[in-house]
Amino acid sequence: MKRIVTNSFAKEARVVAIAATLVSLAAFLWFYSRGEVLLYGDAVAHVNIARRVFDGQTPGLQQLGSVWLPLPHVVTIPFVVNDWMWRTGVGGAIPAMIAYVFGVAGIFRLLKRRASLVAAGSGTAVYALNPNLLYMQSTGMTESIFLATVIWTVVYLDDFVTAMRAGVDAGGAGLQRLEPHAALERLGMVLAASILTRYDGWVLAGISGVTVFGVLLQRWKQRERGNRRSLFRSAADFYLLCALVPTLWLAQNYSNTGNPLDFANGPYSAKAIAELSTPPGQPAHPGSGSMKVAAIYFLKAAKLNVTWGAWEPWMLGLLLGGTVIALLHWRRDAILLLLWFVLPFYAYSVAYGSVPIFLPLWWPFSYYNVRYGLELLPAFSVFIGLLIGYLHSPFHRVLIQRTVVVTAVVIVGGSYLAVARATPICLREARVNSVTRVALETRLGQELRKLPPDSTLLMYTSNYVGALQREGIPLRRVIWEGVNPDWYFALAMPAMHADYVVAVEGDPVSKAVHEYPVGLEPIVQFDSLDKPRVTIYRSLERKRRSVLPKYTLATKCA
Repeated sequence: MKRIVTNSFAKEARVVAIAATLVSLAAFLWFYSRGEVLLYGDAVAHVNIARRVFDGQTPGLQQLGSVWLPLPHVVTIPFVVNDWMWRTGVGGAIPAMIAYVFGVAGIFRLLKRRASLVAAGSGTAVYALNPNLLYMQSTGMTESIFLATVIWTVVYLDDFVTAMRAGVDAGGAGLQRLEPHAALERLGMVLAASILTRYDGWVLAGISGVTVFGVLLQRWKQRERGNRRSLFRSAADFYLLCALVPTLWLAQNYSNTGNPLDFANGPYSAKAIAELSTPPGQPAHPGSGSMKVAAIYFLKAAKLNVTWGAWEPWMLGLLLGGTVIALLHWRRDAILLLLWFVLPFYAYSVAYGSVPIFLPLWWPFSYYNVRYGLELLPAFSVFIGLLIGYLHSPFHRVLIQRTVVVTAVVIVGGSYLAVARATPICLREARVNSVTRVALETRLGQELRKLPPDSTLLMYTSNYVGALQREGIPLRRVIWEGVNPDWYFALAMPAMHADYVVAVEGDPVSKAVHEYPVGLEPIVQFDSLDKPRVTIYRSLERKRRSVLPKYTLATKCA
């Protein structure tokens, strides 16, 4: 009977995975057809970080940088090798889409262990059909990848804790679970992926490590001697892996910049960006210095990612109701509460980590990092499914069961329809913040396309690398801020090192041209909306040197 139920779950899981794949593809094709895959500046940056590992004047792993964690870029590399996938952003979307499918499967697995098929399917649908997630998984952003690692961390931690409880039935609709040592090994691998995706994963790994230690301490004596040996080896591997992965990243930072904490306090860190973007004398972002206010802003962002308007309190009620059910059944469901860890993490990050969240409904009435609220989507999905499973149990009458399901479907469906009609807030954030950048990149790309295909460019790419990407201009033709030491030599004498110099007012190249304009001739100058003025210079010195050496050499030979 156990094998029959397990096989039944495998069939259900395959159906869920296939359905998720179809939904993922449909969403991607919709947003791709509307030209909205590369609206986020961060999505453009992620794709180009992956590309520059092999396409550039100084390719290599050092091009992964020192601020954004490397896993999303590493898994993107095989896809952006293809020029079309790089130019269109498809190469960045594929890993996100795959992660979306894994996330959907993980939600279903978590819920099917402790609830009916109806409840598991309902909770999974909350995750799979979220309009904001469907947009984010269609881009090169990291949200769906990180959410998948969070979900599977909870899955394997749940496996481990349950297997370690001597005399406790695995339950969960007869779903067969992993042995504790196997669950621990898989947990370590998933946490390693999480650590290398977002810094939230470092906190998740710490909480998981403490949980594993507590369970081992509590249940160690109940294990047989032979099992203890394999469990000890797995535990050692788990802790070693979770310690080694962030250590390697710190070493990478030190190798690149000489500062192992460059991601936290370097020139491209959130702290440095916040200091540059906040005018002197102006108030800091909302929640700065106050975890209470920061938590309120994050919760509001989370609600805006799953609901809109009058549906907001109803969705929040479903979430809190499911959380109460987990607390009442804490021996079985306490691990699920780990999905709430993002609330204190982001509250602290906003309050003391220079990570602002701007909401269109609250001061300062704009869009910035609203997508962070999507991190609470797994909690909405799991706890809504858990609440439906509790109320849709055999202990209640059929009428009550049907009423519960219909009510939940109406609330979630109404919320998602409201979100879609108002335009998903992550898409709105991308649209609003991309208008001027896309206009500048488009115009700049058109001008760069007119230049000789074998010419060398000097350009600061931190903000407008999308201009190169849109026109398929290889990064190996560009001297940019990651090409060392040539970048610094080129800034000292721009005309001597590049055929064409692209200066955006206020950037390092513009300042270099102002200090050393000798040998440069402006050939294009334009303004784009409210963005700084762009000037493209032709190097007269490079043109002269391309002719004189040949003439001189021929003269000497004669």
